[in-house]
Amino acid sequence: MKVPGPDHPITIASTPGRVRVTRDGTTIADTTRALTLKEASYPPVQYIPRADANAALLIPSTLVTRCPYKGDASYFSIKVGDRVIENAIWSYETPFDAVKPITGHLAFYPDKVTIEQLAG
Repeated sequence: MKVPGPDHPITIASTPGRVRVTRDGTTIADTTRALTLKEASYPPVQYIPRADANAALLIPSTLVTRCPYKGDASYFSIKVGDRVIENAIWSYETPFDAVKPITGHLAFYPDKVTIEQLAG
């Protein structure tokens, strides 16, 4: 486990407005409770409460990865119509203390879905 610091900062803040995640015209998640995680020089990531996603579209995956700053990530695929988008979502079920606010949240790969930030 590594702790975020000046050489690898991580910040988490409430995202203003609304965040909607879609694929092929299907809404996968829609929330006004998203969190924006900024990590080092990586692009910001929207973390959406699991309760604000359409659970019927999510398929648990066997993929697990480890981030030295956040912990073990589990993955979900998305079923939209007859199509399955493999490992399009990740989640830290028990993240390290430094990023505890993202517990119970989902993050989406922007090359697999459309993520929109909307006003209010």
